[in-house]
Amino acid sequence: MTAADIHGPWVDPGWESGLIELVRRWWSVPIADLPDAGLALFLRQRIAVGPVLAEARRRLASGVADDSEKYDGELEAAAAAAGRGRE
Repeated sequence: MTAADIHGPWVDPGWESGLIELVRRWWSVPIADLPDAGLALFLRQRIAVGPVLAEARRRLASGVADDSEKYDGELEAAAAAAGRGRE
């Protein structure tokens, strides 16, 4: 499952930014294949939150990080914030 499966195909917003570039890069990547940084970004931007949060929690429980986070604990912080918003 991808963000595109949930939200539809990527629609060009007509402008560019670093955020747009990252979201576009990962839009059609299966959630299970996203790097930890991609999961954290999607959670912060409220993209495909249900399945992304489930994958983030699975990875955090495994204790294996892929070293893609911008800072240590990025995925954990994003998952905690997203979890608070859903409870």
